Order: sequence, then C-alpha cells, then structure tokens
Amino acid sequence: MIIKNFEINKINLKNNKFFLLYGENQGHKNDIINKIFKKFFLNNTYQYDENEILNNQENFFNEILAKSFFENEKLIIIHRTTDKIKNIIEEIVEKGIDDIILVLNSNILEKKSKLRKFFEENKKTICIAFYEDNFQTLSKIVHSFFRDNKISISQESLNLLVERSMGDRQNLKNELSKINSFIVNKKKISIDEIIKLTNLAENYDISKLIDNCLAKNKNKTINILNENKHSLEDCIFIIRTFLNKSKRLLKLCEELDKKKNIDQAILSYKPPIFWKEKEIIKKQLENWNYKETENLIFKLNEIELLIKKNSQNSLNILSNFILEQVSETSN
Repeated sequence: MIIKNFEINKINLKNNKFFLLYGENQGHKNDIINKIFKKFFLNNTYQYDENEILNNQENFFNEILAKSFFENEKLIIIHRTTDKIKNIIEEIVEKGIDDIILVLNSNILEKKSKLRKFFEENKKTICIAFYEDNFQTLSKIVHSFFRDNKISISQESLNLLVERSMGDRQNLKNELSKINSFIVNKKKISIDEIIKLTNLAENYDISKLIDNCLAKNKNKTINILNENKHSLEDCIFIIRTFLNKSKRLLKLCEELDKKKNIDQAILSYKPPIFWKEKEIIKKQLENWNYKETENLIFKLNEIELLIKKNSQNSLNILSNFILEQVSETSN
C-alpha cells in the first residue's frame, strides 16, 4: 500500500511490519529511520546491505528467524535494495513473521520496478517515496535550527545555506552541525562566518571545477583538474556535485524557455542564486539547453555506476568525462 512521507507518523508498528522507503532524498529517509524506527529498537537493530543477503541467503534467514529470550522484536534494515531481493522479501512477507520490523532503504525505483510494485499492491506492506527537498522544506529546517538556538540570521545567510545543501537535507544538517559547534555563547552569526564555516577548500575546488566545466571554460577546467590531486573517495562526491548542479541548470533552462530572458530566469529561481555565482551561471545557460542538460544528467547517472564498478580506474573515467564536456570549446 502507498502512503505519503508526511503521513508516516500515523503508522502503527504493531499493525505494520514491512516498509519500502525509496527515492533520492537519503537525508529524509535517514530522519524517518532514526525517528520512527530506530528509537524503538535501540538494542535490537540489525543492518544489512543487499549484497550481503544475496550472497548468503541461508544465513540471513537463520538470523531473522532465530528467537531470543532477550528480544521481543527486531528491526531489520536492508540498504541499497533493488529488484534482485524481491523474491526473498516476498517469502518473508508470506511467512508472516511477527517478531520483526523490516525496512528496505532503496534509491530511485522506476514505476516498472517489481519490488516497488509488490510493496505498492500488497496490503501487508507499506511503500513510501522520498523526493528531493524543495526550498521551502529546507528553509524550515534552517529556521527551526536558528530559532531553537536563539540566534538571528539574515535571509541572505539562510538562502546561502539552502543553496549549499544542493537539495539534500543531509548535506544541510552536516553544515548546521558545523555551525552548532561555532555558535556557543553567540547571539548572532554573520554571512561571512557562514561562508567560512560551510566552504571547505576542497569543496570549493570541486564546486569551481563543475561550474567551469558547465560553463565550458576549457582552460580553467583543465587547470583545476591538474592542480588538485583528487582521491578515489572524491570521485563520488564530484559526480554527485556535478549531478546536483546539472539538476539546477535543468530547472534554470526550463525557466529560460518560459521567460526568454537569462536574468529573469536566474532571478525567479528558488532557492535564490547567490550573487557571486550569477555570472558563471549565465555562461552555463548560454552553453546548454534543456534537452542537452537532460541528456547530461542521464550520462552522469551512467558514469556514477561505471565508477562504482571500476573503482580503481575511477579518476581516469571521471577526468575523461569532464574533459569531454569542454572538448568542443577553446576558452
């Protein structure tokens, strides 16, 4: 059965045992897992990755079926689930095991997904989609944080924090955590302080790399690639940053198609574009249209999968992809 993520507080864990949480908003899913599920199972929570279960199904079934004198009920969380695990989950639901709560944490699942379809149509299961946070949702989180800490913040500072979260509340909470350590005994925080706190050098270099690539500034892009020694771990962060900035560009292209004016498109975008970024975003809009940006996002998803499958060669794969995007220009 399908429910909306804002209705999850109505769930009764005595009656509902099987949950599928899917979508790109990992931060929101983490919030729900911690607040709705984990707090009731502090000592009885068991977490798995899908691959662990697929590689040893017998051991997994033995563990979830095992009764314990000290455990009345267990919380089982399975991460990165796909259609590959559907038959195993179906068997668990059909067995009617009454001493477990099962939560599947999946990324984006298409409508044709067999796992998603099973959870949507079965009366014993609950399916919840988690979409990207919007400006209003993230703004509320920022407002609540500063209100609870009795710290005044300007609208410009709030906009900056929301912008740097890149549509992900987990990113936003990470930044707010840094600020929380800084504001002890303070009554106010300036935008300059927020810039310093939330703009680590390596994040800035990565952001600058992607911005110049999207603006098709070939020489600057190559210089940034050559000057920075990115690690294997950086690759996923770079590709995610690239993906988030491309999604923003796609929305701006849509606004440009409506308004036929770059300045108006940038002005109407929510969250507001930070003034220092406006010039390079103009260049990006001059170099990309809606269809091209949409295709870029598809390619980025493919590149991310390729990098995960070829981790030892990830730097070369990513560098070649970035250079391909600026290869037709000579700025």
